[in-house]
Amino acid sequence: MRICVIIPVHNESRAIGPLVARVREKGLDVVVVDDGSTDSSATIAGNQGAEVITNQHKQGKGLSLKKGFEYALQHDYDGVITMDGDGQHDPLDIDLFLQKIHQQPRAVITGSRMENSTGMPPIRYMTNIGMSRLISLLCRQAIPDTQCGFRYISSVILRDVDLVSNDFEIETEVLIKASRYGYPVLSLPIKTIYRNEQSKISPLKDTFRFIVYIVKELFSSAKRPPEPHSRV
Repeated sequence: MRICVIIPVHNESRAIGPLVARVREKGLDVVVVDDGSTDSSATIAGNQGAEVITNQHKQGKGLSLKKGFEYALQHDYDGVITMDGDGQHDPLDIDLFLQKIHQQPRAVITGSRMENSTGMPPIRYMTNIGMSRLISLLCRQAIPDTQCGFRYISSVILRDVDLVSNDFEIETEVLIKASRYGYPVLSLPIKTIYRNEQSKISPLKDTFRFIVYIVKELFSSAKRPPEPHSRV
């Protein structure tokens, strides 16, 4: 299987170089989507061998991921692994994903930080538990960590679902829409490296966005999705 790693970044010049280098050591292609950074993130990523897609202005994590997904589909990758660009995700855990991908290639596989949440800020821990329980109900599958950005998505799923979110809620959208089409959402425990970095999630704005998105999904949950073209 051909897998590429997609990393959206915004001003991550300190972390992105070592991250790309360690992923490349595993023989995987890396696509960095630079979301209007004002530092040297794009240049550093390119120097380490990443394919760099640049947004001239900050457009949001969701839009950046969609550009990465489009690139992967255009270049015939079988699936993508997404990682955050701030160094919180350990590239060593990619091996765990690759093992599970070979068992379930047509799936979403999410990393779960909940089995070892040491260092996770308490408010983030409690919010994650609440969101994960709600989203698990919507997906009708148990997903212990729905907010983790370290995950695998099959290209079959990316072709089937129509993603519309442009910011952090895209991670929820992928889970809900993949579940509606009958795809499994699997989980595996990962390590998370917490430093003193400030979260890019705005507690008020992004929580409001999340609530609005969930309400929309609740109202549309009775609608039957169109037949996925990749199964025809």
